[in-house]
Amino acid sequence: MYYEMTIAGCKRRLPLCKLNDELMIGAFVILGDQELTVACAGELLKIVPDYDYLISAEAKGIPLAHEMARQRGDEKYIVARKGVKLYMSDVFKVEVRSITTDHQQTLYLDKADAELMKGKRILVVDDVISTGESLCAIQELVKQAGGEIVGNATILAEGRAAERTDIKYLERLPLFNAKGEPLS
Repeated sequence: MYYEMTIAGCKRRLPLCKLNDELMIGAFVILGDQELTVACAGELLKIVPDYDYLISAEAKGIPLAHEMARQRGDEKYIVARKGVKLYMSDVFKVEVRSITTDHQQTLYLDKADAELMKGKRILVVDDVISTGESLCAIQELVKQAGGEIVGNATILAEGRAAERTDIKYLERLPLFNAKGEPLS
């Protein structure tokens, strides 16, 4: 089963994936889709507030953050990592459980990125926001770093995320029942 939609002028068929016996989600994967990434980045830049740095979680938000930064002429964007790397120092972390991951994850930020964000306007970017758990985790990292969150942006707001006033998004993605019918 698929859900067809147009996002930033690009038509896509999202496969429906079973979460449990009653609920399915549309699988949106931006990785490798250059046309969609470029189009979505351009459209999001039209609706987001002014910022000093973008931050996104590893991994699916990275191409979007990269393309938004490229189109805007930003020299750098920040990535909350899913693992500590050897080059990272004075690392701090926050735990998160995303709707699309079957286990708890930890996001990490190092001192160098934290110092860049201190006192700066930070825009949180992700490909899809659903429950908001990943969003909250990234926001917590930004707060720990001393940054000021000026907005949250995503390509798709899934389910109740579309009702939130603190999220700028391009399209609403419904949740689906076991038959693949959109839930209102």
